[in-house]
Amino acid sequence: MMKPFLSLVLFLLALGAGPLAQAQSCGSGGGATVCLTATGTSDNIKLSWTVSGAVTGVQVYRDTDSNTAGRSRLAILSASTTSYADTTPVQGTTYWYWVKFTTSAGSYDSGAATAVRAGAVRSLTSLQMSKLMSPGWNMGNSLEAIGGETAWGNPAANQALFNGVKAAGFKSVRIPVSWSQYADSNYNISASWMSRVTQVVDYARAAGLYVIINVHWDGGWMQPSYAQQAAVNSRLNKFWTQIGNNFKYYDDYLLFAGTNETNIDGVFSAPTTENCTVQKSFLQTFVNAVRATGGNNTQRHLVVQGYLTNIDYTVGCNATLPSDSVASRLMMEVHYYDPYNFTLNDSDNIWQWGASATNPSATETWANESYTDTQFQKMKTNFIDKGVPVILGEYSANLRSNVDPTGKYRKLWNQYITQAAFKRGVVPMYWDSGYTGNHASGLFNRSNGSQAYPDVITGIVNAAK
Repeated sequence: MMKPFLSLVLFLLALGAGPLAQAQSCGSGGGATVCLTATGTSDNIKLSWTVSGAVTGVQVYRDTDSNTAGRSRLAILSASTTSYADTTPVQGTTYWYWVKFTTSAGSYDSGAATAVRAGAVRSLTSLQMSKLMSPGWNMGNSLEAIGGETAWGNPAANQALFNGVKAAGFKSVRIPVSWSQYADSNYNISASWMSRVTQVVDYARAAGLYVIINVHWDGGWMQPSYAQQAAVNSRLNKFWTQIGNNFKYYDDYLLFAGTNETNIDGVFSAPTTENCTVQKSFLQTFVNAVRATGGNNTQRHLVVQGYLTNIDYTVGCNATLPSDSVASRLMMEVHYYDPYNFTLNDSDNIWQWGASATNPSATETWANESYTDTQFQKMKTNFIDKGVPVILGEYSANLRSNVDPTGKYRKLWNQYITQAAFKRGVVPMYWDSGYTGNHASGLFNRSNGSQAYPDVITGIVNAAK
């Protein structure tokens, strides 16, 4: 038997211009030659082939590597058939195809042709996209946990969790991710970790959720100083090039967020000119790195962060977005945890909030409803009204069951913040720490996706309608 000539040609999508033509990959035997071409679109992978000589039948085979051992047969076709559409590929996965043809002398293979089924990219601006994403939910303290996914006490993410989040009424999920601990000294991310992040993204997408992944705190190496600028930008570029290449064929339900709460360690005051300049360079590096990976990433919606994700610092430092090669594909991200003594400081005696508070000694005198409205109005005026959508990437108030057994003020705060953001066009994404006990913000059982606090969840979901 004559061995076929093997030619592997990777197919890429030419976004906005249709598929690129691929060279034929030929194999010969028994006096016949079959040359195969594979072309990926958002709907399928289309195979077409030419036949020279007499064949009596053809079969189509597929695999996820170039080794013919273990490949799967997709179809048995007549000798006169010269095309086939494979509608079952997973988006973003590279597949190898062969046409096995039969002659009077035996069976032979065409050359192998490869293609990727790319996800669809809709003609939506980021502002239009943002209107489809509320409310959102964070899978906090999992993939960003230092020491491993379960090191901070949460179980491994699973499909049931995301199904539960979707069923509860959430439309999007933010998945914080750590990368450095899974990379070598040259910042090459391990294949096993990239595979795990991909698996979790696929869980969320299978549930029908919009998904945001980022480079989270990641050990605190992203210091916005001139002294660290070059090293940080180099690592960011390396990480986002790898992340971008891994997800370049995913559809536009996947968004990338460049960083998280960037600031100088321990310094929470307003940024200096140096801090702003360097932090904005991180965002530009992120955008440039993702766009350079091609595929759907040339048009993917990207989320950039305000300095420390603080609303006032963002208005002052990040009014100008990074330059981009495509119009209207950037979003701004801020976070909101005011007042801190109520939301996060469990050692403080502040446990009431808002106009309905009855105990002045248990209530902050600021960050009430009017303050909240003013803060989100700033984001509307400075960004949304100018065509730049805003993601409220994190917000939550911890449970205080020891002093507020009914959870009245926690529910009130979470509902009000959600509503105040949503009514101004900001996408609220609740921070769920995964822990459902006292002094924590968890809403779901991470093992099975069941609701730990249906009343809080319902309040959040209804406030974003």
